[in-house]
Amino acid sequence: MKLASALAVLGSSATALAGHQQAMGSDDSAQADAAGHRVPTSYESAVMGRRILGLSKLATFSTIFPSESKSAADHGVAGQPIGLVDYVADCEDEGNPTVLAIKIGTTFRNVDAGSNLTVSMQWVPPYPPAKRLGVARRALSWVPFLGRSDDGVPPNPADPSIPDTVPYSADNLARFALFGYLEKFNASATQAEDLKECYLQKHPDSTYWMPGNHIHTSEWVRMVVTKIYWVGGFGDRAYIGWIPVEEWNKVTEKEWQAIKLPGEKKDWNEDTVYDDNQEL
Repeated sequence: MKLASALAVLGSSATALAGHQQAMGSDDSAQADAAGHRVPTSYESAVMGRRILGLSKLATFSTIFPSESKSAADHGVAGQPIGLVDYVADCEDEGNPTVLAIKIGTTFRNVDAGSNLTVSMQWVPPYPPAKRLGVARRALSWVPFLGRSDDGVPPNPADPSIPDTVPYSADNLARFALFGYLEKFNASATQAEDLKECYLQKHPDSTYWMPGNHIHTSEWVRMVVTKIYWVGGFGDRAYIGWIPVEEWNKVTEKEWQAIKLPGEKKDWNEDTVYDDNQEL
C-alpha cells in the first residue's frame, strides 16, 4: 500500500485524522523540515499507541514500595520505584488496559497500599528490517551482527548461535507511558464471561488464575488512563510529548485496525519508516 505522507506509519488516510494538531517545539519543527519529514500529530500518534495496546501482550507496571511496608524497609527499598512486566489486554473501547490483578503480586500490593501506577509499553516489530538504519552512512562492507542466519533473523553479537532479540533500532520506534489508576470491574456474569474470553485469547495460560481459582486471589480491573506520554521515535520524524487523554479515548478500533506499524511486514527499511510513499 502506497502512503501519501508521514501517515506512512499509520497507513490510514489523512482525511480520517484531519484537524488534529500536535504540540511541537521549534527545534523539532526545524529538524523535521530540514530532514524532509512531516511529524505525525498527537492524534495520529494516539492511533499508533492504541494499535500497540491492541496488539501487545506485555507491559511494564511501575509502582512505589510503601514506606509502611516492613518487608520493603528491611530490604532498604521503601519509597523506591519498581517496574515489573505483567500481562495486559485491550478488552474495552476507550484504551483502558484490561488487567487480571493477582492480589499477591508486588504491583497490586503496592497499588493497594496507595502507590501511583504507570504502565509502559513499546512497539516490538515481529520482523527484522531488511536494511539496518545507518549502515549505508557508515559505509561498512562487513559487520558480523548485520548478517542473516538461514531463517532471516540476525544473529546475536554476543552469541551468534542465538538470534538477535533487538534486530532493529529501538530508538526509531514508538514507546509510551500510561498514567492512571486501577478500577475494579463491576461486571455482570455475562460481562465477566466476555472479559474472560477476550483475555484468554491473548493469554491462554491465564486460565489457571482466573477469578475463583484455588491458587491465587484475583480480580478483573481496568487501568483508567488519565495521562499519556509518547515517544514516537527520533524527534526529527516522530511526535514526542503528551497525548491528550480525550484523543486517546476517541480513537476507534476501526482506526487502529486500519493502520500498519513498522515491521508488521517483512523486508521493511528502517531508513524510510516515516518517509513519504513508503511501501508497507
